Amino acid sequence: MELHIRKHIRATGGFLIVVALLFAQAASIAAAAQTAGHWTLESVLRQLDTEAKTFQSLTADIERTKVTVVVNDHSTESGQIFVRRDGKMRIDFTNPDPRTILRTGNDLFLYNPKANQVEQFDLSKHRSMVDQFLLLGFGTSGADLDKGYVVTLVGEENLGGRKTVKLELTPKSDEVRNQVSKIDIWMDESTWLPAQQQFFETGSGDYLLIAYSNIARNPRLSDNEFKQNWPKSVTHVKPQG
Repeated sequence: MELHIRKHIRATGGFLIVVALLFAQAASIAAAAQTAGHWTLESVLRQLDTEAKTFQSLTADIERTKVTVVVNDHSTESGQIFVRRDGKMRIDFTNPDPRTILRTGNDLFLYNPKANQVEQFDLSKHRSMVDQFLLLGFGTSGADLDKGYVVTLVGEENLGGRKTVKLELTPKSDEVRNQVSKIDIWMDESTWLPAQQQFFETGSGDYLLIAYSNIARNPRLSDNEFKQNWPKSVTHVKPQG
């Protein structure tokens, strides 16, 4: 998986797959008034506009599965994710192997405790694209979705006991479509945060499935949550290219 991450980071536009990694409140009055099963694309986008105004942070359990279609290979890892509206993000994977992905500002860190190594990548040249994918569904307004994607309302689905609205997003940018052909996102109607995301890689048909559970909306997350808390003896590496 580390090799997979490094490969996409170095590729043109490859940050999309990484930040695709690369991160509860009751629904608002408008959601409560919405008749179940009668969402339209316009009403969903309006709801996302409303929710975006109040989103500040998120914590959740995360399960990420990379599927390689041609060999039917499924690689799954799980842990916790912490996201803040200002772009800070940390994912602590604990199973099957511990490691941390930390994003602060223009820096992305990949910490591998077993190797006692931290790889640091500069995101500055791809900042706007990184932010777009990092916060996809986490405070993303309907207007922003409509600006970056052709948005299709698939419908309502019951996902693990949660009522969700499923959207299909086709990137409008040629650069983005060279990496990701489409994204499916399931928005939990009780929190208006993602219950699940599915990123389809262009050409191969391989995909990344990310499921979120035990979601807390707008918890207090201090800067301490996003510090580089690894041993002083760790080896620092800044890959080139």
